[in-house]
Amino acid sequence: MDLGTFSVQIFIYCIILIQPKLGHSFQPALILPLKTKQISSASLPKLPNRVGFHHNVTLTVSLNVGSPPQPVTMVLDTGSELPWLHCSHSSTAAKNKNNLAVFNPQLSSSYSPVNCSTDTCRTRTRDLTLPVSCDPNKLCHAILSYADFSSVEGNLATETFAVGNSGIPGFVFGCMDSSSSTTPDEDSVTTGLIGMNRGTLSLISQLGLPQFSYCISSRDSSGVLTLGSANFSWVGSLKYTPLIQISTPLPSFDRLAYTVELEGIKVSDTILPLPKSVLVPDHTGAGQTMVDSGTQFTFLIGQAYTALKNEFMKQTASSLRLLNESDFVFQGALDLCYRVGSKLPALPAVTLMFRGADFRVAGEYLLYKVPGETRGTDAVYCFTFGNSDLLGIEAYVIGNHHQQNKWMEFDVANSRLGLTELGCDSASQRLGF
Repeated sequence: MDLGTFSVQIFIYCIILIQPKLGHSFQPALILPLKTKQISSASLPKLPNRVGFHHNVTLTVSLNVGSPPQPVTMVLDTGSELPWLHCSHSSTAAKNKNNLAVFNPQLSSSYSPVNCSTDTCRTRTRDLTLPVSCDPNKLCHAILSYADFSSVEGNLATETFAVGNSGIPGFVFGCMDSSSSTTPDEDSVTTGLIGMNRGTLSLISQLGLPQFSYCISSRDSSGVLTLGSANFSWVGSLKYTPLIQISTPLPSFDRLAYTVELEGIKVSDTILPLPKSVLVPDHTGAGQTMVDSGTQFTFLIGQAYTALKNEFMKQTASSLRLLNESDFVFQGALDLCYRVGSKLPALPAVTLMFRGADFRVAGEYLLYKVPGETRGTDAVYCFTFGNSDLLGIEAYVIGNHHQQNKWMEFDVANSRLGLTELGCDSASQRLGF
C-alpha cells in the first residue's frame, strides 16, 4: 500500500508441481512469474493530513487466457473465491490505460458463457457472498463486493486458462464488464483477480489442489509460490496451526477464509491482558482471524488493537518520537505514527500466538515509511498494525506485509496452516532462480 507516485515490481517465481485433476495434465516444475506491484495513488483525492484507505500493493501473476491466448495480469487473493477478468466486448483487442490487455471474449473460440439453467450457475455458485441472477439473455450474472467497498459485476463463463505450458479447459471465471472502485489506479495495473480461498469456484478448488505455499520477498528479488504439495528439505520444520471451520452459517463469519485460532498477543515478552472472548469469534462469527494475501497490513479488532498500541508505545517511549498529529491516519486505520531520523531504533517484537505456532513480526516490518511525508528532516513511519474497527471489518486480518520472509503453507487437505521463518531470496537461489 505504498502511496508514492512510482511503481516498484518484485519478481517472484511460481513452481507448479504435478497434481492430476479433472483430466488436466500438469508437467513438473512449470514456472510462472508472480510480481508485487505498487500502485500509484497520485490521482486519488486526499483529505488534509489523512491518507485514504486503499490497498495499493498486490501480488500479481501473468497468465494466458483463451484461444488464441490473450495475456492477462491477475491479483492473487487468498481472501476471495471467484477468479475474474475485466472484459471488453469490442470487435478488437482492448487495453487499459497502463497498456495492459483486457480480455476480449469475442476473440476467443473457447469462450463459453454460463447459462442460468446449468449446474454451474445453480449449485456451484453457492459459496458466493451475493446470490447470482439471470440477465435478460438467461446468462448467469454475478456481483462481487469487497471490504474496501469496491465491486465488480458481469457474467460467469468457462474458458481455457494457460498455466505455464498446460491449458486448463472449462475453467469457470467471471467476465466482468462493470466495476466500482475506491482505487481507480488499481484497475489500471491488473486485468483481474485469482480467488484462492476454499470456495467451490476458487483456483484451488477448481484444480483440486491439496495445498499451496508461498514465500514473499521483502526486496526487489525473487521468491517462490508452489501450487501443489511441496516438500523441500531446506524449508526446515514447519509449525502447524489448525485452520478453523464452522459448519453452521454465521452472519459475520467468513467460512471460506483461511481462519486460524488466535490465543494471545505479546510485545517482546509481555503478553497483553486480553480475555479469551476478545480473541475468538463471538456468537455472530465476528472476531475470526484470517490470513489474507490480498491485504497489505494487519488489522486487529478495537480492544486488541488498543491494548497492543498502548503496550508498544510504552516499550518504545524512550526510543521513538510520536508524530502527535491526531488527524493523521495512514490507510484509514494506522493511527500510531512516528517521526524518525536517519534510521530505525531497535524495536520490541510483536507476536501473534496461534494454537501450535507463533507468528512473529520484528524489526523493519513493525514500522512502515509513509512515502512523501516528512516533518523537517524526519521521515514519517507508521505502526503496521491497524484498527479494523475503523474500516468496519469485524475481524483480525493478517496481511502480506507481515507474511514476508516466511514460508506459508496452506494445507487444505489437512485443514492446517504451516509456517516458518525463511529468507525468500535464499529459497529462490536454491531453486536456481
